[in-house]
Amino acid sequence: MFNVIIAALIGAAAMAAVLILGGVVGGVYQKVKKRRADADNSVTTMAQVLHLAIQGSPTGVVVVDISRDIILSNSQAHKLGLVYERRLNDVGWEVATKVFDTQEEQELTLVLPARRSGAPDTIVRCQVAPLSLVDNRFVVLYATDESELARMEAARRDFVANVSHELKTPVGAMSLLVEALSEASDDPGAVKHFSESLQRESKRMSTMITELISLSKLQGAEPLPDMEPLDIEEIVTAAVRRNSMLSEQAGIEVNVDCQPGLVVKGDRSLLVAAVSNLVTNAINYSPEATPVSVTAVMEDNDTVAIRVTDRGIGISVANQKRVFERFFRADKARSRATGGTGLGLAIVKHVVANHKGAIKLWSRPGTGSTFTIELPLLEKQDQPSKKAED
Repeated sequence: MFNVIIAALIGAAAMAAVLILGGVVGGVYQKVKKRRADADNSVTTMAQVLHLAIQGSPTGVVVVDISRDIILSNSQAHKLGLVYERRLNDVGWEVATKVFDTQEEQELTLVLPARRSGAPDTIVRCQVAPLSLVDNRFVVLYATDESELARMEAARRDFVANVSHELKTPVGAMSLLVEALSEASDDPGAVKHFSESLQRESKRMSTMITELISLSKLQGAEPLPDMEPLDIEEIVTAAVRRNSMLSEQAGIEVNVDCQPGLVVKGDRSLLVAAVSNLVTNAINYSPEATPVSVTAVMEDNDTVAIRVTDRGIGISVANQKRVFERFFRADKARSRATGGTGLGLAIVKHVVANHKGAIKLWSRPGTGSTFTIELPLLEKQDQPSKKAED
């Protein structure tokens, strides 16, 4: 019996030793295998370095030979439309042919139509040059996406042209009024009339300059400095109060209905200005004695919707896409009569964008319009407690 037990213990010990040895050998084998894999994946040659550098480049690179065969291309070149199905773009090949003939650098601009309706076109700038001065068999194309630069340059040109035109009108009017005022110095009635007109034009120009400064700040890349939890009901109340004198003069009642407890994170002065601009527009474009309504509700459990509705002249479908452009006015005669600058809705759009929101418009000519500001609702755990506020 004793011999049997000894034999069993020896067998168990031998089995354990085999298992331990197997585990050790297996672990060593896995480490060796991993090291070999790492060695296989490591960059060891200059060819690998160049390949990775070209494939990871944000610049599109294509090398083509005299037979139009693609010798080398990276993913960015395919993305920018220079290469499609291993074939160089027709316009790119036309310029490359000139480089083969002259051995001189050429520049190329490609305008690639957007794949989605309403999206901007892609502007691609290319530098086309001989690959080597001692071997004329190859041409290289370097391509960059300059769509954003082109868009910004176009916006800058439009902005300068619009500002020049818009400022020219009040400045010219003020010059004429000053001249008329000096000639009518002996007529108190004329002096009063021209003085009031001069004051109105100077106020309009001052408002425009202030709004231009606000717009330039909103379009900057810097984040808003004073973001804090804000009660929407208080924002709406302040915006309506700012328009109280205008609504009284126009004989228009502004009705407010806000769901309590809605809180967003933002800049108070900017949000009040945005809602105030919408209320001002609604009053200016409404017939006398017709109400304007301002409501605020929660939608989809994570969005605050602020709606300003009027029963005014409405906006045509053709103009609805343009109302948020700088200096655009759907009714220029009414805008001049109310002293509008054409910048109010552009400011609203940028204020909302800087608060990670959206601005929407519904309108029907002869029925009225509803502008909706959508802002992300601040989560309850991020809202300040009443105890902390006290």
